[in-house]
Amino acid sequence: GDNLFEIETDKTSMEVPATSVGVLTEIRVPAGAVAPVGAVVAVLAEAGAPLQSAPAGHSSASIAPPPPKAPAAAGASARVEPARAEPARAVPPLDPFHPIRTPPKNFGPARLPGGRTVTPLARRLAVEAGIDLGRIASSGPHGRIVARDVESAVARGAEPAAAPPTGLTAERVRSVYAPGSYEEIAVDSMRRTIAARLVEAKQIVPHFYLTCEVALDRIEAVRAEANASAGRDEDGAPAYKLSLNDFLIKALARALDRVPAANAVWAEDRILRFRSADIAVAVALDGGLITPVIRAAETKTLTAISAEVRGLAARARERRLKPAEYQGGVTTLSNLGMYGVREFAAIINPPQSSLLAVGAAERRPVETNDGGVRFEARMTVTLSCDHRVVDGALGAQLLAAFKQAVEHPIGLLV
Repeated sequence: GDNLFEIETDKTSMEVPATSVGVLTEIRVPAGAVAPVGAVVAVLAEAGAPLQSAPAGHSSASIAPPPPKAPAAAGASARVEPARAEPARAVPPLDPFHPIRTPPKNFGPARLPGGRTVTPLARRLAVEAGIDLGRIASSGPHGRIVARDVESAVARGAEPAAAPPTGLTAERVRSVYAPGSYEEIAVDSMRRTIAARLVEAKQIVPHFYLTCEVALDRIEAVRAEANASAGRDEDGAPAYKLSLNDFLIKALARALDRVPAANAVWAEDRILRFRSADIAVAVALDGGLITPVIRAAETKTLTAISAEVRGLAARARERRLKPAEYQGGVTTLSNLGMYGVREFAAIINPPQSSLLAVGAAERRPVETNDGGVRFEARMTVTLSCDHRVVDGALGAQLLAAFKQAVEHPIGLLV
């Protein structure tokens, strides 16, 4: 029942208790190290048992085999042969951030953007030779690229595919700055994952951006009245306190409900369209951020959304979210208005198809119908769209539906 260790992933931390009674005799994976799946991280021995050292040649990435069973004795004088010690089986090296080895990950997809297909052997040969499959003529059935096509291209001396651009090395970056003028901070798993996913998102997802202004006077009046009418608990504290973010989440869910074609994500050879609006909310953490998801937000009341967001944000800051609480979602709402940011364009979090960036609310001059000028509360929102799923017109419809829901907030209460 005692907690033995804490596993930290890029999104959450989990305490692992002991399931048996005993004494911790070995720690094989030091704190901060990445442990491959299946590795023995510690040894728990029965209380009073003699301590045993780790086998020779043991490393933190090895798996100790179960102890061999001695044959059953036929009698008191039966002789038991000592069991032969089996060497520890080494775990093959794994990339801890992409542990599942699949052909698409190693050698590219089986279907090229133009529609032609490639056999697994041809993909492997092309990667080994550094040849772009898009420049190879196909001779297989139905236009398929087969191994002999790659071999022919290699024999002809086909041009190797251009190497993907890489960033500056740590040594080159450090060489630009004077020694002692900076402090080096190790990159943790969360920041490493964020960096990898955002680079991937900008390289793969064709972003485009739509921006509009939204009037807030009506929604602020409804919010103030709703908070004023909240009941009190035994301590005299209000039963709930709705934030502007709660209304924006509900409005975005209502917009997806009214524009169902935008409630979808890209899945390479198909589009997945969802029946409910799952809205992720960006929560800032020390050293990164996380996006817990409000499931079926269009069906929930504002008070339910408010309570769920507060609970998810609190657990997120403690690194206690479960994977089911932050995975999935169709879109994300990111609000930097509390920092005084007027407007910004955010990067989509794959596989989601959009992201709504919310700026600060401020008093702005607006022309009246009679040619005069009045001031009202307004904010700028920018919708980042994945053009593979959300075309320009569709994105404009979604943003217009969101604007209408915010500027007519009574509809969010029914």
